[in-house]
Amino acid sequence: MSQKLTPVRVPTPGKILSRELEARGWTQKDLAEIMSRPVQTINEIIRGSKQITPETAIELSQALGTSPEFWTNLEAKYRLHLARKEKKEQDITRN
Repeated sequence: MSQKLTPVRVPTPGKILSRELEARGWTQKDLAEIMSRPVQTINEIIRGSKQITPETAIELSQALGTSPEFWTNLEAKYRLHLARKEKKEQDITRN
């Protein structure tokens, strides 16, 4: 019998971005200036109210020396986690 384990909590991409900025000693304003984006955009990503789009993932990868896939994967996994959590509350039965 195999049991599928799922994480209880998945960090938001914004939490990872916040930690990355902290590790570099950068502020949200620093990153916004590097990316030529409004500070509000960076803040909304960090708060989790704005998703990381493919375009933003490319810019983050260039600014931080990561891959765009890193950021898109974080976003996709987080959104999938939220969707699974929502579906658990609305179990679908098979006939």
